[in-house]
Amino acid sequence: MTKPGRDPGLDTLLDLHGQILFVDEAGHWVKFIAVRTEVTPQRPHGLSYSLTLHAPDGERLIGFDNAHPVRERRGPGSQRRRESDHRHRRRSIGPYDYRGAATLLEDFWNDVDAVLKESGSVP
Repeated sequence: MTKPGRDPGLDTLLDLHGQILFVDEAGHWVKFIAVRTEVTPQRPHGLSYSLTLHAPDGERLIGFDNAHPVRERRGPGSQRRRESDHRHRRRSIGPYDYRGAATLLEDFWNDVDAVLKESGSVP
């Protein structure tokens, strides 16, 4: 039984730590890093994570992580977010609204599916 206030997908995400999985016959692969950390303003959920999809040659195609803060938007009025959660898609980067480990995994796999479809790797 899940404790009240506990993120129900957290154990699944933590169990994926260190895993590298091939996701298609072309050789695209995903990598998971997920470890518990102290709760800080940058990591209010007490988790350091990096979920990435790579091309067969190793190029990162997408990623979700909280390794560094990002700006809310570009330009003179831009501000850095307190939380470090963000997503990469090819060469663009933007904030990510972390809502729990299960949602993070769902969002990641949805992006993986979209990129693989764009590349023609899956129907």
